[in-house]
Amino acid sequence: MNTQTKNTKIIEVSAAVLQKPDDSFLLAQRPSDKIWAGYWEFPGGKIELGETPYHALVRELREELGIEVETAYPWLTRVFTYPHATVKLNFFRVTEWRGELHPHEGQQFSWQHATEVSVDPILPANAPILRALELPFLYAISNATELGVKEFLLRLERALGNGLRLVQLREKNLAHDELRELARRVTALAHAHGAKVLLNGDAELAQEVGADGVQLTATQLAGLRERPAVDWCAASCHDAAELRRAEALGCDFALLSPVLPTLSHPGAPPLGWENFAAIAAGSSIPVYALGGLTHGDMQTAWRHGAHGISLLRQAW
Repeated sequence: MNTQTKNTKIIEVSAAVLQKPDDSFLLAQRPSDKIWAGYWEFPGGKIELGETPYHALVRELREELGIEVETAYPWLTRVFTYPHATVKLNFFRVTEWRGELHPHEGQQFSWQHATEVSVDPILPANAPILRALELPFLYAISNATELGVKEFLLRLERALGNGLRLVQLREKNLAHDELRELARRVTALAHAHGAKVLLNGDAELAQEVGADGVQLTATQLAGLRERPAVDWCAASCHDAAELRRAEALGCDFALLSPVLPTLSHPGAPPLGWENFAAIAAGSSIPVYALGGLTHGDMQTAWRHGAHGISLLRQAW
């Protein structure tokens, strides 16, 4: 994340990720009379004095696109320094709106998918946002030790067939050779369905078996000075300091837990949704809610600033 130089005024902006049910999102091309003309960006604009980021979002989308926001979830906040200004971008995921899109400023529109963006050039501040949009809303954590390896693999295959696209292999009680073999099988199965696999705490094994990345433990997060050399790196966090550390290390996303009481950590005091929202607010990376949740908690998580939810037993 770029930071501002001393005494640089920060321009506050609200930006919208308008998303259709097929996960496509809207990009708009900056008009010829504006700085960075011709570059593609997420629609939005400056927050005026006395406005909240949400109210600025609603006003800007009405003025710029001719639509009325019906459902918008707080998502990410990025600070980026351009040669001319430092901007703080408050991103919202907008999933419902009224009216037909109309280019009130004469700009071009294009619906895109994160893994195959076809317009160019993109405003530099938006590159991390496109990467974050590759992440699905559900992050499943393996439960092979409890279910048995054979049964777990059957349930994994079924879940992948039903659309699961992000899995963490976390089996702390397996011997290393058994874990390596399971990691190979899980990775092969997931990749056959276009899904990603992160291994808990072992970047070397992730590289060995061809997995997509690593899920750092809180202890690892505290001790590392640089991000592991993997494609995707996530971190397990339990408070604001750990989440800030994950951002500084360059992690792609984080788990924040436990939100509610959980069987896995019966003695850990739950954050509750309000504390979760307070910690996640302003995060520059996507945050998944974890702990005591079910599939039915997805919209609650979105309302409290989460990218999505992570499930262990409930995933299978």
